[in-house]
Amino acid sequence: MLRPALLAAALTAAFPAFGNAELDALRAELRDMKATYETRIQALEARLKQAEIQTAGTAIKAETSSQAAAPAPSGFNPDISLILQGRYAHLDDIGHRHISGFLPAGHDHGAPRGFSLDHTELVMAASVDPYFRGYFNLALLDEEVEIEEAWFQTTSLGHGLSAKGGRFLSALGYQNEQHPHAWDFADNSLMYRALFGEAYGNDGVQLKWVAPTELFMEFGAEAGRGANFPGTDRNRNGAGSTTLFGHLGGDVGISHSWRAGVSYLQAKASERDGELDDLNDVEAETLFTGTSKTWVADFVWKWAPDGNAAERNFKFAAEYFRRNESGSLLCEDNTGDGGACDGTEDAYRSRQSGFYAQGVYQFMPRWRTGYRYDRLNPGTVDFGANSAFLPMTDTKPTRHSLMLDYAPSEFSRLRLQYSKDKSMESVAENQWFVQYVHSLGAHGAHRF
Repeated sequence: MLRPALLAAALTAAFPAFGNAELDALRAELRDMKATYETRIQALEARLKQAEIQTAGTAIKAETSSQAAAPAPSGFNPDISLILQGRYAHLDDIGHRHISGFLPAGHDHGAPRGFSLDHTELVMAASVDPYFRGYFNLALLDEEVEIEEAWFQTTSLGHGLSAKGGRFLSALGYQNEQHPHAWDFADNSLMYRALFGEAYGNDGVQLKWVAPTELFMEFGAEAGRGANFPGTDRNRNGAGSTTLFGHLGGDVGISHSWRAGVSYLQAKASERDGELDDLNDVEAETLFTGTSKTWVADFVWKWAPDGNAAERNFKFAAEYFRRNESGSLLCEDNTGDGGACDGTEDAYRSRQSGFYAQGVYQFMPRWRTGYRYDRLNPGTVDFGANSAFLPMTDTKPTRHSLMLDYAPSEFSRLRLQYSKDKSMESVAENQWFVQYVHSLGAHGAHRF
């Protein structure tokens, strides 16, 4: 603030025509203004100090009250969700459903006719501490109770590294890690049914690395017990299966994103059982012992205008597999039932392949439609001496599927699906499905 003397001097220089009387009046007015403003400033400072004291006291009281009223920390507070699934299936009356040209895979629950309940899933997930997180998925169906996943994963290794241990769905391919409630169609693709029945899970360990690059780069390896199809539980030390996988991905502008990957699975089998109809159309049990090697290539492309997937979006996904198996095959004696097998065991080799491609379009909020095409190639199968008892086929299983679904909210979905199924030789089946999927409780976001 300018001192009165200086201000007066300035005024004298600026207004030389003023007389002494006028200058004295101005000086008096400035002194009054200064006294008035100093009084008001002191009053404001006092009020501000009093307000700060009152605010601090209120905050202390509120914090004390909150601490007194807050419940004790919970010792176990995970995210819990329950997945409810069910459907109505209109199918032909076919007693022994199978995929022609392929040995049957395990863990295929099939599609019963009429009303039925799919797996009900109970899911729990939580952070264990700053270093680990845990996940648990329990599948229930009538008298069956199965632990589908129960694993821990590191969260603080750094450098893009993470390790997982326990029972988990393998990271090979694209759809394999998705549970049925996250599928875009009411049933599984023919490819996954032929390879694993539903999905390949394992008891073991996984090490994964995500590169610190702008382009998404993920590489990993798994070693496990290998008890699930295409392997068997051999009750031995060491790993019964190994998996390698790598994925690349990124964005194209703000509306497009993609991911591509390659995976490899090797599993060992000892007397892996299967059921086939022999040349006499009598059910025969087979036992395979040997090595199964599977390669999977996957590609996913997603589009959402300006990155907003809530209004409209489109997803294209495709996977291709090639599987080689070599070892020995025993066709158990079924001559007592009129069958052709006499208990012969001989060399067995197969080279088979197949793929699926699907597109799902959300054309308006909550409504989606999709199309999926499945095609398998039985390839070359050599039953050895058992070729005299077991049939060979040139049939290439195919299927066309159309679906329409409606999601009233992010927690529920209703779906109608039609399929033209030619996965069995000399059979062309019209299949209709009506499905519901409801999620109760907290549920994490699905994968890309």
